[in-house]
Parts: sequence; C-alpha cells; structure tokens
Amino acid sequence: MTESRGPEPYPGPQRMPGGTAPGPAGTDPADVLAALGRSWTWLLGSAVATLLPGVLVLVWPDETLHVLAVLIGLYLLVTGMFRFVAAFAREDHGERLPGLLLSVLYVLAGVLCLRNPLQTIAALSLIVGVVWLVSGVLTLYTALAARDLPHRAFVMGAALLGIVAGVVVLALPTESARALTRLLGLWLVLLGLVEVVLALAWRAALRRAGIPAPHGHPGPR
Repeated sequence: MTESRGPEPYPGPQRMPGGTAPGPAGTDPADVLAALGRSWTWLLGSAVATLLPGVLVLVWPDETLHVLAVLIGLYLLVTGMFRFVAAFAREDHGERLPGLLLSVLYVLAGVLCLRNPLQTIAALSLIVGVVWLVSGVLTLYTALAARDLPHRAFVMGAALLGIVAGVVVLALPTESARALTRLLGLWLVLLGLVEVVLALAWRAALRRAGIPAPHGHPGPR
C-alpha cells in the first residue's frame, strides 16, 4: 500500500494545531528534504503515484503478467521515493525511522517485481501483500505513538485499509494474471483515494491555521 501520512507541525514562525513552532529550516540536505516532505502537495503526489497504476491495471486487465509486474514494480519504486522524502518531515528521529525503513522496503520490493525470474503470479502476490501488510502495521503504530498527530483517524483508517489489502492479497489464491490484476488494481485505487482525502484534509487544516498551502507537512509514511 501506499502508507498514508499524518500531518505534523511545519517548522517556521507559525504554529500548527497541536504542534510547536521550531526555527526555520536551513540549507542542509535533510532540511531541504524535510521542507519538501512537509508540503501537502507531496502527499497528493504520492496519492497520484498509487492511484494511476491502479487505474491502468483496471483499464487494461488483459495485459500480460510481465506488464503487470512492470507497473507494480514502478509503483513500488516511486512510492519508495515519496516515503523517503516524507520521512524527513518528522522532527523526532524515532518517528522518522519507520518511514525510512518502509522506503527501503518499497524500493527492494520494486526491484524484485522488475526481475524476470520472479515474475510469477505467486511471487508478485507475495511481494505486494507483504509490503502492504508491513506498511499498514507500521503506519498504525506511527498513528498510535506519534504525539500531536492531526487527522489521526484518517491515518489509522489508511493503515487498517493497508493491512486488510495485504491480508487479502496474501490469503486469496489467484489462478490467473487477470484475477491478480483486478485485485491489485482495486486495492491501489482504494488506497490512492484515501491518500487524496488525506492530502485535501491537510490542505484544509493549513488554510484554517492561516499557513500557505505549499508549506504543509504530510508527516511520515
């Protein structure tokens, strides 16, 4: 799944609801990544990266397993990039670690999906199911453990959806590439729509707080 991120205070002179206002970000690479990860548009980009391949695999259900593996592999690689950047948006290094671990997991899974020897129905289902399940569990942990996390209910809902998606993909046997395509496409669309809702909710929170929308923070993934 594309693990959804809960917003957190943006460092700057203004204060977000339930957060503090640390000093301005510097020019350090980590600060640059943090500033990017705090933008609500980054969360929206992640949602599009999940939604688009879901729509593609549903529109073209008769494509070969090779094409499906390429689409899923690219989705995992791109999502891993979004997760890596979003992880730096967390001020607490302890809360940053799950996001970094998930980014590595997504990238490794994407590479495995793009490897020809592993392009079988069972292997692809196993890779995606494990990624969504682990991602959902870590997101749920972050939602419960993070302090002053706005939109906690949305983040927990996204985490539970990811867990369910992982369990369904792992538990239900798929006898054909077409069946697997429909299953993965459906879950990708659902997860992508949840992240779109999170992005819009965070933008609304920024507007209520009087902070320019581009400076939002989607939180760790």
